[in-house]
Amino acid sequence: MSKGVAIVSGGLDSVTLAYRLKAEGHDVHLLSFDYGQRHSKELRYAKLAARNLGMKWTLVDLAGLGSIFAYNGSASSLVNSQVDVPEGHYTEENMKATVVPNRNMIMLSIAAGLAVSEKAEFIATAVHAGDHAIYPSA
Repeated sequence: MSKGVAIVSGGLDSVTLAYRLKAEGHDVHLLSFDYGQRHSKELRYAKLAARNLGMKWTLVDLAGLGSIFAYNGSASSLVNSQVDVPEGHYTEENMKATVVPNRNMIMLSIAAGLAVSEKAEFIATAVHAGDHAIYPSA
């Protein structure tokens, strides 16, 4: 059994990852981030998945992240209620309003620190295949 750290937002992709890692027999510490996201209800699902799987879960407070980063001068709809969340087809132009610059790399950096601290052998994350080039850290 190998030891790892997995970034789990609580969304479908990352919770599926957590269940797969458990099924494969890994000892995993689930790591979630509150970066001020409007869809923070997913964090409850991350915590529930950890409990159901018998895995350790840690929530990292990065709530100020969204307020200090803008993409091409515009706040992200994921963290700013004044910006409409795009609806419709998942296209590059439509999704630009959802970018929180370098979010994934920041999370991965923290996960790497935890992995070193816990002598984990791997870091896992589930990045959606539709994360286009507008997410440079995907």
